Amino acid sequence: MSRLAPLDLAKLTPEQKQVADAIVAGPRGGLRGPFEPWLRSPVLADRAQKLGEYCRFHNSLPRDLSELAICLIGRHFKAQYEFFAHARLAKEAGLSEEIVEAIRTRKTPPFTREEERIVYDFVSEYLATNRVAEPNYKRALAKFGEQGVVDLVGVCGYYMLVSMTLNVFEMPLPAGVAEPLD
Repeated sequence: MSRLAPLDLAKLTPEQKQVADAIVAGPRGGLRGPFEPWLRSPVLADRAQKLGEYCRFHNSLPRDLSELAICLIGRHFKAQYEFFAHARLAKEAGLSEEIVEAIRTRKTPPFTREEERIVYDFVSEYLATNRVAEPNYKRALAKFGEQGVVDLVGVCGYYMLVSMTLNVFEMPLPAGVAEPLD
């Protein structure tokens, strides 16, 4: 159960309504996950949803690799809703069921493509050490270019914010869905 009472969409302030309408009209089509908590701070909600739209739908990385990074972030922070939502999106984007399951169970995934391994090593190293060593940085730079590395950092940072929001406010999974992470 969420720590926040559900928002009454009929009683939003004009600022909240403007942001909520923009989120619903955008590619997400609804107010799931972190958006209800964020709407308590409409300026933050607006900025975060715009950053999130870029990070999720328009960054320069292939979608499956973005989703791989998001799943790693969700797993690291044990963000149940985030992992639940993005495990499905990762599979839809072409990431194998075996890779998603390995991430869920904290095992080394059976990668078949070097670019998957590069994203995994980059993100995993950062989450373990708060740094990316030169070899992993150079591999990512060679594969994705400067914009790709910046976008990978942006995707990870945005989903760290999402994870913290979901966890702090104890945002629930949809009814009947079991927590995917132990």
